[in-house]
Amino acid sequence: EHGNRVDNITDWALKQFSTRFADEIGKGKGARKITKEAIFHYCYAVLHDPVYRETYAQNLKREFPRIPFHPGFWRWAEWGERLMQLHVGYESVEPFALARHDEPDQKARAAGLAPKALLRSDPAAGGITLDTETTLRGVPAEAWTYRLGNRCALDWVLDQHKETRPRDPTIREKFDTYRFADHKEAVIDLLRRVTTVSVETQGIVAAMKDVQR
Repeated sequence: EHGNRVDNITDWALKQFSTRFADEIGKGKGARKITKEAIFHYCYAVLHDPVYRETYAQNLKREFPRIPFHPGFWRWAEWGERLMQLHVGYESVEPFALARHDEPDQKARAAGLAPKALLRSDPAAGGITLDTETTLRGVPAEAWTYRLGNRCALDWVLDQHKETRPRDPTIREKFDTYRFADHKEAVIDLLRRVTTVSVETQGIVAAMKDVQR
């Protein structure tokens, strides 16, 4: 507000966490004080915990989530911080080394047309078909399991970049200017980065399954 940061973590919550995890804070110069930002990261991690999400699946459909106090506050806070770095900064993570295979669409080229956009995923084969010329291969199995809502993150990217024809003829005439071919390289780069995000997220989530609660 007015250029000043406002924390969504209340003073009451800070007191609860500080009291509950007093033994993890330590004393003197070596003390590691719990902050509101660390609590935010802790909550973000807990909301990705597969055990928590499965145990309280029905509750989470009906009410706001309740945040448990798991042993090892800093481990959860560090997981949450890393998850936020991945999810908020997904455009700057290291692109995953997917193999690109190009085979010219001679028919389209002969007609002076761009390759036909397909944007299809094949989880079983670990591949993504972008158009009639280009395929990405080597997508790890775990990348398909990271979901945004009820949809795989990679499929979400593909769906957002498909070419659609507006039904209204006036809108179609004036504003139907999007062509996948114009954005193909940017989409390939994005898919590689989202693959990295998906793989690293699922690695953290897998580590959560085995910790004490």
